[in-house]
Amino acid sequence: MSLIQDVISRVHEKETGQPEFLQAVQEVLTSLEPTAIKHPDFVKAKIYDRIVIPDRAILFRVPWVDDSGEVQINRGFRVQFNNAIGPYKGGLRFHNSVNLGIIKFLGFEQIFKNSLTTLPMGGAKGGADFDPKGKTDNEVMRFCQAFMRELYRHIGPNTDVPAGDIGVGGREIGFLYGYYLKIVNANNSVLTGKGLEYGGSLIRPEATGYGAVYFAAEMLATRGQQIDSKSAAVSGSGNVAQYTVEKLNQLGAKTITLSDSNGTIVDEAGIDTDKLEFVFELKNHRRGRISEYADKYKVPYYADKTVWEVIKEQNLKVDLAFPSAHENEIHKAEAEAMVKNGCYCISEGANMPSDLEAVQVFLDNHVLYGPGKAANAGGVAVSGLEMSQNAMRMSWSREEVDQKLQVIMKNIHASTLEASEEYGCKGNYVVGANIAGFLKVAKSMLAYGIV
Repeated sequence: MSLIQDVISRVHEKETGQPEFLQAVQEVLTSLEPTAIKHPDFVKAKIYDRIVIPDRAILFRVPWVDDSGEVQINRGFRVQFNNAIGPYKGGLRFHNSVNLGIIKFLGFEQIFKNSLTTLPMGGAKGGADFDPKGKTDNEVMRFCQAFMRELYRHIGPNTDVPAGDIGVGGREIGFLYGYYLKIVNANNSVLTGKGLEYGGSLIRPEATGYGAVYFAAEMLATRGQQIDSKSAAVSGSGNVAQYTVEKLNQLGAKTITLSDSNGTIVDEAGIDTDKLEFVFELKNHRRGRISEYADKYKVPYYADKTVWEVIKEQNLKVDLAFPSAHENEIHKAEAEAMVKNGCYCISEGANMPSDLEAVQVFLDNHVLYGPGKAANAGGVAVSGLEMSQNAMRMSWSREEVDQKLQVIMKNIHASTLEASEEYGCKGNYVVGANIAGFLKVAKSMLAYGIV
């Protein structure tokens, strides 16, 4: 058994009951095998053993009162995984599925994603098993304030800078930041994803979706192709999915799917600009269900089905895929159907949306496969740019931020490809992204000694 497999085995022994975290460790460390041979100093300093253990994991209770006067209790989390290259950075997720294992998986992935951006940001993640869906604004405000009453002790502009994630959008960031200001009496911009009026950055809402499309464009260019005239499947209908569709429209592609937790719509005519405006209104203001799109535009709706299940069952043919909903939404059978039906470029807008068997299908069939830590790094990249603007007490124009985002995504693609070739896996974006993200962090940890 190799040294890397020894480390993976020890993690499996210690971290039982955390399948998402174990999956992330397996995926990342397996692809780091070539680095252990080339860098014996990493082995001697036990960098591989150390990087899979967070610096600290914080669990706290969040008591709050709902509109009927009932006391509610939720669990809050913040996992500060690694700050070797900069302050901890990673989103907050509010969803009833949140537990320690999911937050650890997200925080572990964030280490490498943040490193790939080349910006000075460490890896972290947090959240709570609170679901804002169906709650009033006042209930969401009271929960956010109760959550921040504990979280504020562990964050700061040079320590840990949280952002949004699933269930944490502009409304939640506003409530969280407002209460942080009240507690610490200092406007130090400790959250990103803020409103433009109080320190947010232009392009931040669009950044993850736009970035995933920019990354897909870079992958396609390696085969002399472009996005124009391609058909695309996008899962989800939240922030990432919406702006993925917007950028695909701008570049001349046709998106035919969207989904939410209740089901999937298929619009063979394409989700054009006018239809997308309806989705923005539906999801961002009315907080409705995607089935309303099917009712309005008279298109098929598949209840309780994911986009990828629909592609498999209906033999839908698409060129491009942007899984943008949640982890492990694509399994082996769906991946095989996607490839069979002509999909040859996958750019992940969500974190780890393809399970290990699905990833292997993509790699075995030589499709262009951009893993989330590379393809969806645009969101955290613009969060880093927001931090820079806050530190300088200035703001850049929309065009400036978008240009910087495009440069960052081009650089991520280039460094990923270079690493894959240097370490003997040319064209394998999984290996390339993991190694390129790992090396910067590992060398920094080595420089610090045993700490």
